[in-house]
Amino acid sequence: MAEITAAAVKQLREKTGAGMMECKNALTEADGNEEKAIDILRARGLASAKKREGRIAAEGIVGSYIHMGGKVGVLVELNCETDFVARGDEFQQLVKDIAMHIAAAEPRYVSRDEVPASVLDKEREIATAQAKGDPKNANKPDQVIEKIVEGRLNKFYEEAVLVDQPFVKDPAKTVGELVTEKVAKTGERIAIRRFTRYKMGEGLERRADDFGSEVASLVS
Repeated sequence: MAEITAAAVKQLREKTGAGMMECKNALTEADGNEEKAIDILRARGLASAKKREGRIAAEGIVGSYIHMGGKVGVLVELNCETDFVARGDEFQQLVKDIAMHIAAAEPRYVSRDEVPASVLDKEREIATAQAKGDPKNANKPDQVIEKIVEGRLNKFYEEAVLVDQPFVKDPAKTVGELVTEKVAKTGERIAIRRFTRYKMGEGLERRADDFGSEVASLVS
């Protein structure tokens, strides 16, 4: 079995536009042969998704999800190219799944492009300080430290960015890869435009007696 490197996965992704997990699985199935992997992705309809990225997606729907007896609510706008696809079961289910995922996973941004530079700089600063402060990295060159920092930034993206998060119903794929799969099935560009997540009481100061009553109810 050939070793599937991150570089090979990245190169295949750039050539096909398919998701990272799909590329890795295709390379594994093809025993590391890129051309065979491309054929596998094409057969699954995943290699053409990138070609649709430039199309205009102005149709779609705003979906909602309410969880935990009204304690958490989500609104999400998902776009596609035609009203026909927007009204289809496949698209409607995708909207529901993404709204449910947002309720559970609490993303802060739709994509990496939305992360403010100030936030990214702060995360990089923290990651660098942690890497340099770890005794195990004391004698490691700057290039290694940089790779460690990039790894921690990728972890931040997985936690904060919607399309980079593992999909809650199937953690083997990301939300972005889930969308790519639906692009392949519908033949249209699909894009998550925006979302809002509400949590009951979030940001409000709770009364001390209410908190005490809540604790008492949990232990009684």
